[in-house]
Parts: sequence; C-alpha cells; structure tokens
Amino acid sequence: MNDSSAGDVICGRNPVIEALKSGAPIDTVYIDGNGGSLGLIRRLAKEKGAVVKDAQDKKLTQLSGGASHQGVVAIGACGEYVSVEDILAVSQKKGTAPFIIICDEIEDPHNLGAIIRTAETSGADGVIIPKRRSASLNATVFKTSAGAASYVPVARVSNLASCLDMLKKNGVWIYGTDASGSSIYDTDLTGAAAFVIGSEGFGISPLIQKKCDFMVKLPMFGRINSLNASVAAGIFMYEAVRQRSAK
Repeated sequence: MNDSSAGDVICGRNPVIEALKSGAPIDTVYIDGNGGSLGLIRRLAKEKGAVVKDAQDKKLTQLSGGASHQGVVAIGACGEYVSVEDILAVSQKKGTAPFIIICDEIEDPHNLGAIIRTAETSGADGVIIPKRRSASLNATVFKTSAGAASYVPVARVSNLASCLDMLKKNGVWIYGTDASGSSIYDTDLTGAAAFVIGSEGFGISPLIQKKCDFMVKLPMFGRINSLNASVAAGIFMYEAVRQRSAK
C-alpha cells in the first residue's frame, strides 16, 4: 500500500497538533520519537482514534515529499469512520435483518475499495475493518469503490474478536468464509448475518475463525482453488441477496 496516496499530508509538530485538536479526520500518524510535543501528539492521536506508527526519518521524508517534518507526519482520512452501533442502527431503521461485511486484515486498498463498492450495491448495512493490518479509507479505496465509500458506513475497531462478540450479543450470526466450510448454496443466509472476508494471502486468522458461528465456502470446479478476496466477497454478498429476496 502506498501510504502517501492516503489523503492530505500534514507535516510538522504544530500543524499536526492543531489538526488533531480541530477534529480533522486523521487516519494515521507516523512519529519518530516520544519526548516533548511528540508525546502529546501520540496521546491526541490515540484519543481521536487515529493509528499511530513508529517511523524513521527516511520514511517520514518520503511521506512528506522532502518537506520539514520535525519527526511527525499525519495522513488525513478521505472519510469518517462510524461505530459498530451506527451500522446496527442502519438495519433497525430499515426494519431488516442486519447484513454486515467484516474484513479481516484486507491490506490491499483496491480489494477493500471493491468490497465496499459491492457492499453498497448489494444493500449491506456497513463494513467493519480492524485498526491494525488493514487498508483504511484512503484515496485509493475511494477511487476503487467508485464513490461507494461515500455511502457505506465503515467502522474501524481496535479488537475485531471483541467486535464479533458484540455482534453476537445483538443477534447477528457470524459467517466465516473459508474452504473448510459448507457450500454457501447449502447455507441459510436469510437471518441476521455478518460475513468475515479473510486476508488476501492468509485467509481468516485463527482467533477470528474460532469466533465464527458457521464456515462457508464457494464450490471450486477448476484447477485454481481460490478467488481474489473482493471477487469472493461479491459472490457471498449476492447469494445472501438472492436468498433474502426469495424469502
């Protein structure tokens, strides 16, 4: 992922502090050091829900385009995140069973953008991503989503496992997508459902797999036994749409 494509780049201690204090949407803050005002920036960034990453001077210089950075560069988000409660409120308002997409460490922004695009067209209530090891709402995601990221609520959570527990308490069944599961076409998807889409290279993490109520798969008939994450996500979503429409 090219971090410099993520949105507005803010360089320097005072500009970053003021941006955080003003409530500007900040996605990630890269910092080299801990003392003085850098410690304040770390605290403010965490309070605002931004991801904080340690970075060396070479990385900061790359992100800032050679401008003076004083040990800190902030990357603005191209959209605001919502809470998981906000996503659950969408289905409550529509009077329908929750229909949620969860991305477990989808790091390619093109895949995340494509998933958000299909989530919008399929009528999903929202998308949930983890704060770490995930693409974020950057410019590439917005472009790939063809504008859908402006309409689909996206929640970014610190602990995905805890998020799944919270969804279960709200009556949502968790469907993990993995080759070890049952065929998606033999599975009832008409109720409250959240689909977990695993990372491009490793699939769903073991901890998240344990949290899933069901594991489902797409039948494979060719010599290639896997699909691109966003393509697979689209097929899962539209099978849910088909079943819900026929209900």
